[in-house]
Amino acid sequence: MIGVFTPSWPANALLRDKYLHGIRQLESLGFRVLEGSLTRTLRHQGYRSGSPEERANEFMALVVNPEVHCLMSAIGGNNSASLVPFLDFEVIRAHPKIICGYSDVTSLHLSILAYSRLSTFYGPAVTPSFGQWPGVLPETHDSFLDAVQRHRIGSRVLTPPEKWSNELVFNEASGFRSYEAFQRNSGWKVLVGGIVQAPIIVANLDTLMTTAGTSYFPDLDGTVLLIEDADVSLAQEERNLRQLQLLGVFDRIAGLIVGKPHALDKQGAPFDYEDLIMEIVGPRNYPIIANFDCGHTVPMLTIAQLTEIRLAAKSNGPIELTIVDPMISNREASSPVSM
Repeated sequence: MIGVFTPSWPANALLRDKYLHGIRQLESLGFRVLEGSLTRTLRHQGYRSGSPEERANEFMALVVNPEVHCLMSAIGGNNSASLVPFLDFEVIRAHPKIICGYSDVTSLHLSILAYSRLSTFYGPAVTPSFGQWPGVLPETHDSFLDAVQRHRIGSRVLTPPEKWSNELVFNEASGFRSYEAFQRNSGWKVLVGGIVQAPIIVANLDTLMTTAGTSYFPDLDGTVLLIEDADVSLAQEERNLRQLQLLGVFDRIAGLIVGKPHALDKQGAPFDYEDLIMEIVGPRNYPIIANFDCGHTVPMLTIAQLTEIRLAAKSNGPIELTIVDPMISNREASSPVSM
């Protein structure tokens, strides 16, 4: 059973048809779906689904529900961090479950990692991912199922999807916007070659920066950092990347992966996103790759926090990214839980 929570923007009410389509897609994969106590009421407060306490109570009720094995966000937004002061992280640790979402849900990923010491899954959400018309993309649901159910022993290799899109178009058949105008995926791009094996931290860059100065800003020492962003401008990216540089992050990590930018606005700059990355991060003795498929473009690959990966990136050759160990525990085959 998947429990659906709405931690920020009320897509369950404001994108109702697309949200319900996403629920049907989950059910078509064989899952039962339980809407959280706030999500099923359709009440909202404009830009948010409810008060911070209401949103946290919905989340915690799904955590302790013994029938729920996975919590999946309806969508992101801007205010998932408001739940953090009202969550019981000891209870979350006592009931380890798959928790999945992306973008603004980064606040929950990082706070649960810091305070509950549990890994969560940077992966699809109900409305934008499973609500894709006419159905969730095979690469998206395959990666999700591999991460949360199917991969239970040994290693596995991640490969770039054959096609991708960042263009939302109004679809006459469905009546809502879905990703269309797919293009051939040229693959991930090596900016700096190298080989590393280390745990990975995955975050939306803009949301990651809102955690700076808090006690749940992640310990990035010796990790591979994967960052992605939505509706970005080069000016915003320069600000956020420069702040990471000033925090010393790029001196402490063991590798850097940058997701495909969504709706990138160059703002008249004569250089590209990759040029900006190298200007700020600079030449390093660890691998740096760009155009990765995990974030606001589709399809998206699902990756759990602190998953051990091996990244081999040759400057003029292929990129090999291996998931070294399963992202879930093998203790209960019928009830997968986070590591």
